[in-house]
Amino acid sequence: MIRGFLLGGVAALSMIFAAAAAPVEGGRANVVIQPEPPGLMLGMIQNGPTQMVAGNIYEGLLRYDPSLKPMPQLAESWTVSGDGTIYTFKLRQGVTWHDGEPFTSADVVFSVDVFLRETHARLRASLVHVENISAPDDHTVVFKLKQPFGPFLGIFEVGTMPMVPKHIYEGTDFKTNPANNTPIGTGPFKFKEWVKGSHILLVKNENYYQEGKPHLDEIYWHVIPDAASRAVAFETGTVDILPGGSVENFDVQRLTALDNTCVTDKGWEFFAPQSWLWLNNREGPTADVRFRKAIMYAMDREFAKEVLWNGLGDVATGPFSSKIRFYSDKVTPYPHDPDKARELLKEMGYDGTPIRLLPLPYGETWQRWAEAVKQNLEEVGIKVELVATDVAGWNQKVADWDYDLAFTYLYQYGDPALGVSRTYVSTNIAKGSPWNNVAGYASPEVDKLFADGAVAFSDKKREGVYTAVQKKLVDDVPVAWLLELGFPTIYRCNVKNLITTGIGVNDGFKDAWIE
Repeated sequence: MIRGFLLGGVAALSMIFAAAAAPVEGGRANVVIQPEPPGLMLGMIQNGPTQMVAGNIYEGLLRYDPSLKPMPQLAESWTVSGDGTIYTFKLRQGVTWHDGEPFTSADVVFSVDVFLRETHARLRASLVHVENISAPDDHTVVFKLKQPFGPFLGIFEVGTMPMVPKHIYEGTDFKTNPANNTPIGTGPFKFKEWVKGSHILLVKNENYYQEGKPHLDEIYWHVIPDAASRAVAFETGTVDILPGGSVENFDVQRLTALDNTCVTDKGWEFFAPQSWLWLNNREGPTADVRFRKAIMYAMDREFAKEVLWNGLGDVATGPFSSKIRFYSDKVTPYPHDPDKARELLKEMGYDGTPIRLLPLPYGETWQRWAEAVKQNLEEVGIKVELVATDVAGWNQKVADWDYDLAFTYLYQYGDPALGVSRTYVSTNIAKGSPWNNVAGYASPEVDKLFADGAVAFSDKKREGVYTAVQKKLVDDVPVAWLLELGFPTIYRCNVKNLITTGIGVNDGFKDAWIE
């Protein structure tokens, strides 16, 4: 059921898996893609728009349901050895690439051990735990790990580990291979054409191995650079689907009030985007944990959720999104409590030193949010100066640690070892990047807990470690957690079964149909 939507009672709320009627075959889904992707070769390009389109061309060994449990995809089954170091996958038989060549275990070994080790930095960080990959027969692949790596079963979705055809890429310069412009996967849709600045067209894979799928004949991705024009395209019926982030937040309520319009914030569970304020732990008032706690108590995060985000998402309780594994809410709560904030500021002897706050330059919603936080903080006596920047300027200031507070949000990729620890471990403090431990927080205890959690086996042991690290971090407040963001996907209600996994429309058209 859709969570937390308060869209004036005008939106037609939907059930995600409510495909009670038999699917209708055929038809075209008209979808906005924003911005236009830089390319579609998913093994080399990881931008969000690339994943959204190409995730329906390529496939991984596994999919993940909204609770992030693995489901078969190119692998129909898998086993794990008792010591957690050997993973054996049985591949589906009868699978072919879009050019008709058979898909075998040799493609898996090549994709992971050769192609992606070279091209995919995020996956490479996980592959350091892999000692070797072998293919004892055409339909079996064995991953032998150096030691147990708890999140290993979480790295097989299409964006993290896409399968690429060995017969096309072996022995070539991957970056200049002509096939990069006409991607060949095993997925339910095939690449047809790309008219730059206009559209990308995918067509049904008539030889798809899963009987009866896909149902649609085509997916037509519209490239419409202007936000207002994207909204108009939906209003006038030119497009049927606006994926999350396609339109400004303040347009959501108006668009979802239209007839035959449904909306959901499902399909982001794997990414679990979470927002927070970077707090400079190195110097100034923000170096004092009492000041950081005062910020948490001063902010009215429920207001931000209900008013600025149209009721989407959830107030964050700490460093882990509730969507990822090992989340615990058994941590110190920080409700909106201005009096508590004032007490902490008085206790630390805050002298009224002004602090600089960098809004995230991603549109009007984020600007309004920064102004709301500024007002909250000034209500308890903290002086705030908003520092306006463009995207490049924001990147530069955060990377250079030239800030006191700064808005951001990051993906968590389903597991704390894959998407959370990077923000808090001291080994990830490095000037020059806005994507690491920008706050400069350093705790030997937290470092050890995250290191232990990554390699602990079994899940029960991991859970104990990660519960401890959440308690420690919430008490130390290295950053000020805001919301688990809810990005709405807006679509015609006669588009059925669009979102069936934790990555939403990124692989959703396999199951979708139009009534």
